Amino acid sequence: MVKKLRNDCFALPAGVHWTPVDEALDRLEHAIETVVEAGLVDLSQASRRRLATAPLALRAHPPAANTAVDGYGFAHTSLSGEGPHALALIEGRSAAGAPFSGAVRPGAAIRILTGAILPEGVDTVVLQEDVEVDGKTLHFSGRIKPGANCREAGEDMVQDQPLLRSGHVLRAPDLGMLAAAGVASVDVFDHLRVGVLSTGDELMQPGQTAHAGQVYDANRPMLLDMIDGWSHQAVDLGAVGDDRDAVRARLNEAAERTDAILTSGGASAGDEDHVSALLRSEGSLSNWRIALKPGRPLVLGFWKDTPVFGLPGNPVAAFVCAALFARPALSKMAGGDWLIPDAVMVPAAFSKSKKPGRREYLRARLTDDGRAEVFASEGSGRVSGLSWATGLVELGDEAVDIAPGTPVRYLPYSGLLN
Repeated sequence: MVKKLRNDCFALPAGVHWTPVDEALDRLEHAIETVVEAGLVDLSQASRRRLATAPLALRAHPPAANTAVDGYGFAHTSLSGEGPHALALIEGRSAAGAPFSGAVRPGAAIRILTGAILPEGVDTVVLQEDVEVDGKTLHFSGRIKPGANCREAGEDMVQDQPLLRSGHVLRAPDLGMLAAAGVASVDVFDHLRVGVLSTGDELMQPGQTAHAGQVYDANRPMLLDMIDGWSHQAVDLGAVGDDRDAVRARLNEAAERTDAILTSGGASAGDEDHVSALLRSEGSLSNWRIALKPGRPLVLGFWKDTPVFGLPGNPVAAFVCAALFARPALSKMAGGDWLIPDAVMVPAAFSKSKKPGRREYLRARLTDDGRAEVFASEGSGRVSGLSWATGLVELGDEAVDIAPGTPVRYLPYSGLLN
């Protein structure tokens, strides 16, 4: 049975009007829990899945001491100082997958190839480029350290040690590491199914003819791609006009197909804001008035036990609210960590004065010399600024006066879209 969130978990205390961003995030984090089930899948099917339990190495890697180079192996005690050294070259060789079965006596050496297990009596390898072979004698000079060019057994991974933590999203390098440790299957969470629904009579789809007063739906393709980048299963719920019955029907469908719903538009308190009206009258709704720009109240509620994140219809505000609030919440619902955006301090390449009382996010990108420049307009209707930018500059809740060179907090897209 899939776990459901409590339908009152989004409720704010009575009397709360404008909630600071950090407080809102803290409240949301403590309201969210994992809702998806877990099970074993073959490693070939595990890409971009979240680990439910930490996988253990089934054997050490490397499983035995081996050589990192092509060369000649011997016991370091066979050498004296810087040489010149002369070692008897025994017959045979040790190669990867075809180890030498005998032992190498003191004062002797054996041909050994990269990845080959060190034969008994060998603890050091000299590069083939650094030696000369005269008949059956190996000659070289110079001081060589004990264990040179050798890999110890288990120096990479130790048998039965945890390889990755639970909640980690598996990537190509992780799959390679797991395979090297002999792991054939992993315990992972099911993909969180996240639906995206756009609402509004004014919306048209790209390829259709848009008349005066109509706009193309920018939010749905943007949000679907964001969800996919967060390693969830994105479910396209389409677009619906300002018709309460139609919105109700689409929400009913969404509740059957998804674990969470992101809506854009219809989340305020106007005559045609049917998402918030339906949640208020037939579901549950909490209007989170968060002190941030861009963004209006973030609607959080439930429709038939399915959580709904009601995002603003404005694409810039929808992007910011999704990146800041939906991303960490969905991650925790999917069995992952509560995600905190990556941030770096960089010098500003702009000037701005800001009053206290709310947090602001400016579309920004870094110049060639590492300074943050911001989009020419702060208007949240300028969707092109999202594409122009490579991240966001975050200005705190307090009053600030930014001049060129002032350190500012920069949140790269890489820490918001992955």
